[in-house]
Formats: sequence, C-alpha cells, structure tokens
Amino acid sequence: MSLAPLDHDVRQAYLARLGVEPEPPSPGALRRLVQAHAERVPYETLWIQAGEGWGIDPHDAAARIAHQQRGGYCYHLNGALGLLLTALGYDVRAHVGGVHGPEGPSAAVRGNHLVLTVAGLPDEAAPDGTWYVDAGLGDALHSPVPLVAGAVTQPPFAMTLEQTGAGTEAAGWHLVHDSSGGFTGMSWTDALASTADFEAQHQRLSTSPESGFVRVAMAERRDATGVDVVRGLVLSRIETGSRSDEQVTDRATWFGLLAERFALPLRELAPEGRDRLWGHVLAAHRRWEQQQAAPRP
Repeated sequence: MSLAPLDHDVRQAYLARLGVEPEPPSPGALRRLVQAHAERVPYETLWIQAGEGWGIDPHDAAARIAHQQRGGYCYHLNGALGLLLTALGYDVRAHVGGVHGPEGPSAAVRGNHLVLTVAGLPDEAAPDGTWYVDAGLGDALHSPVPLVAGAVTQPPFAMTLEQTGAGTEAAGWHLVHDSSGGFTGMSWTDALASTADFEAQHQRLSTSPESGFVRVAMAERRDATGVDVVRGLVLSRIETGSRSDEQVTDRATWFGLLAERFALPLRELAPEGRDRLWGHVLAAHRRWEQQQAAPRP
C-alpha cells in the first residue's frame, strides 16, 4: 500500500500487546503472530456508537491498538497488521475484498473488506510461499491460510477457499464461510489496493443508518477453539457443535464483560462516550425485545 514505515515505539508497544517477540519471517512466526492478534485484538464497532468517528489510516489504527488497547473492523485490524508485518520484514500485499451474504459476491459489496496476503514464505502447505492473512473477518479465521484452493478447517468452522477468474483481470479468491458463521462468504481480487479504494465503503459502513455496524454495537474475539461474540446486550459463545447465548442487561456487568472477555477496557473513552454507547445498546435491546414480544401474523 506504499505507506510510511510503522513508528518504532508503536511497533514495540504493538508487539507487547500481542505478547510476541520479533523474529525473522517464517511460516511459523507468521502463524504465531496472527494467532496472537486474533486472540488479543478484538473485532469491534463500539467506536461508532460511542461517537468516536475513526478514519481508516492504518498508522492511526496501529497506535490505537498499541497504546489504547482498542480494536476496530477490517480496515483498522488488517491495515495495522499489514504495517506491523511489513516492519518485521514480511512481503505484504493489500487487496480489495467484499464480504457478502447469501446473494453472493457483487459490485455493491466491493471494497467493504481489506484483505492481506503475504508472499515469500514457502513450506509444505504453501508451496509457492503465499499466505492469506485476515484478522478483520471477526468470527472466521484464527490463523493464516495457505493461498491454495481447498478446505480450510479452523475449529469450530469448516470453510472453503476457491480460486476465481484464473487467467483473467478479475482473478482472485473466494472464502466460503461455515454455515454457523456470521456471514456467507468473502471474495477478493489479486490486484493490489490502496487506502483510497476503501474510503467510500468505510463512510457508508460507519455512518449510514442502513449499516448493520451503525445499528448494532458489537465485538468478537477469536481463539483456538471458538469465538466470543457480543451483539448489543447479547453475549454468545460458539464452539464446535455448541452455542450459548445470554443477555447482559446491567451496565457495570456489560462494561466489565468488554474489559475481561474482549480485552476492551475502553480507558480512553470519555464519560459522555460511555453514556452514549450504553444508551445506544440499551435502546436497541429494548426495541429488539418489543419485536420479539409482538404477535406474529
């Protein structure tokens, strides 16, 4: 993405948050770093409901992750991770992706997701040395994936990676998510991307009343066996063959849950931001309860 190098102090604080030591690029080192990122830096949209109004500059995102213990959605998580990997000597490329629902890939979703690939790390699983890296899909991936068509099993999910448009200008890839996951699939093209390719979609996703990110505050944190999800005031745990859901309607308990379960203490969030965030999730939850109680035709 032709960005300026990551600030040294941010890099050190970023690595400290991940709990990893810098080491030369290798498939194993990449795996350790990406897994730590999935486990320690949550996918979150709470900044929208709190009125923080983030942009998508990856340097800003890296500083928030490193110094404020925040997360973000794909532009923030993958943007910052791409900077960190580049600073550690990895050959990182950014691509324009599109997360989609049952209707399948379309032009309308193009650019709603930032995808990373890392080249130059051959091993038995990735003979040509290319890996698909994605810390910005929320509930999907815990580890980097060899960029090879086939099954992708990362408990509790069984996914599929497909190559598309081979030999054409539209060449790229398509990840089909598990049916129990939070979305249907995500496609991307091999062409290299710049930050400008995502600005319009970011504006829509973070400000439009029609955006699910605007309507529902959420956070997700992946680990080796499953995923924790909070959507509004409903906490869910998804593991292989099981799912639990519980409502958390006490304010102090909810903010404590964010800090303990999702590594989001929100220390930098002003009191009025906390009030705004809580007011949004509580009002949305009450509307949801009313909808559930309404008689069905």
